[in-house]
Amino acid sequence: MTILTQRCTPFDGQKPGTSGLRKKTRIFMQPGYVECFVQSIFNAIGGAEGKTLVIGGDGRYFNAEAIQTILRMAAANGAALAIVGQGGLLSTPAASNLIRQRGADGGLILSASHNPGGIDADFGLKFNSANGGPAPETITNAIFEQTKTIDSYKTLDAPDIDLDRIGQTTLGDMRVAVVDPVTDYAALMEELFNFDALRALFASGFTMKFDAMHAVTGPYATAILEDTLGAPAGTVLNGVPSVDFGKGHPDPNPIWAKPLVDLVMSDDAPDFAAASDGDGDRNMILGRGIYVTPSDSLAVLAANAHLAPGYARGIAGVARSMPTSAACDRVAEALAVECFETPTGWKFFGNLLDAGRVTLCGEESAGTGSDHVREKDGLWAVLLWLNILAVRKMSVRDILQDHWRTYGRNYYSRHDYEAVDAAAANDLMADLTAKLDDLAGQSFGGCTVIGSDSFSYHDPVDGSVSHNQGLRINFEGGGRAVLRLSGTGTEGATLRVYLERYEAPGGDLNIETQEALREIAQATAAISGLAERTGRTEPDVMT
Repeated sequence: MTILTQRCTPFDGQKPGTSGLRKKTRIFMQPGYVECFVQSIFNAIGGAEGKTLVIGGDGRYFNAEAIQTILRMAAANGAALAIVGQGGLLSTPAASNLIRQRGADGGLILSASHNPGGIDADFGLKFNSANGGPAPETITNAIFEQTKTIDSYKTLDAPDIDLDRIGQTTLGDMRVAVVDPVTDYAALMEELFNFDALRALFASGFTMKFDAMHAVTGPYATAILEDTLGAPAGTVLNGVPSVDFGKGHPDPNPIWAKPLVDLVMSDDAPDFAAASDGDGDRNMILGRGIYVTPSDSLAVLAANAHLAPGYARGIAGVARSMPTSAACDRVAEALAVECFETPTGWKFFGNLLDAGRVTLCGEESAGTGSDHVREKDGLWAVLLWLNILAVRKMSVRDILQDHWRTYGRNYYSRHDYEAVDAAAANDLMADLTAKLDDLAGQSFGGCTVIGSDSFSYHDPVDGSVSHNQGLRINFEGGGRAVLRLSGTGTEGATLRVYLERYEAPGGDLNIETQEALREIAQATAAISGLAERTGRTEPDVMT
């Protein structure tokens, strides 16, 4: 097999975001596009010589072809071992676990997470570091700098290898280990949770539905919930991964998983329901007749984690992304543990987890996780909920009501304005930033601003500072609005508006969410000129 050095020209716009490089699939399919980005990764991490790399993805369109390209390049660049999920499949948390368990030097994960898949949809690729977490900004910045000047890449003149057959083979001088994508992950879950209690829960007649959304979590959920824990066959819905996710949108929220939401609101509702996304790192939690917001889910998990064996000693602390509601802050205060507010992006939790400062982390965008890996983990969150339900012997609704009576309720909603004209969105944010210092004391409808700023994060572990991480507007009475541009879209700009209002214990804890936030939403629209700037009077997605 011959190592080839191919000349190339840099591609514009190969800047990794909070979750790697995401573009339309056809962009990734351009000749040399994957090669230039992968070689830039290798160059930025000091080369691949002698390294062990984990490689896998969510199975979306072009996943298999891109993995073959990456394997040839890894071999040509001198990697010693590539660990690949069977069929090219690895959920993002399972990949993180493999990196950590096998002592790998990092991993290349192919996913656009919750974005649709297909030749005319989205694709993504990111590098995870040796701790199993997304590369920090120092590495992603170095990768981007490499993409600007790259003039050649190395590859191997070799045919594709069989990724469907578990076992070891070679590609040039590199060993390739094709592994069952589920085995190591399932073993870790059994260490963390009381599987005997979960078996007893299902044996008691407890009913559940898990919507894998035709995505990568299907095999994991089937193996763990049905095959290991004894949940009835059919508990897992849409469990076979598809290159286009069954032509659906694999985002576990009430909009894109509406059939599951409709089911739990019906007379035939199961006791518990959940869903996960394209690469398995996000989750949605539901009970009979009730939807649990991601912010509330994080708070409930923090308050009850000690009921699971893996967290029986309690938690060291909790961290949330800045746009996530402050519900978990109140739990941390009651437990007398640290609570951190970080920018959006799981990589910001990595230092806190590695330093042992926190045990649980969460983002409002349906991502929850713990120190067991360095990624958010959808199925882990579902299993922790099941462990809590098994021990407390209460319904999801009763657990949530009890939580609100104890800590109060943070009414919370995210409004997404998708594919907004990028220039208009950037102008809105720039103009709002310019007037932040003058908003305090002004009233908009029934809401008075008490302060506003552009969020900056000072990492307490390494001392790094991240500026411009979202705009915050605080109102009298504990209300808040946050505006930021998302880095996960692939077309135009996605403007996210986060709305929050706190109701103390003893207050009205059962107002319809959008009604509870109506005045804050109206005030935020007035302050930002939202309708005039974007041409939108309603969000595309409201969760």
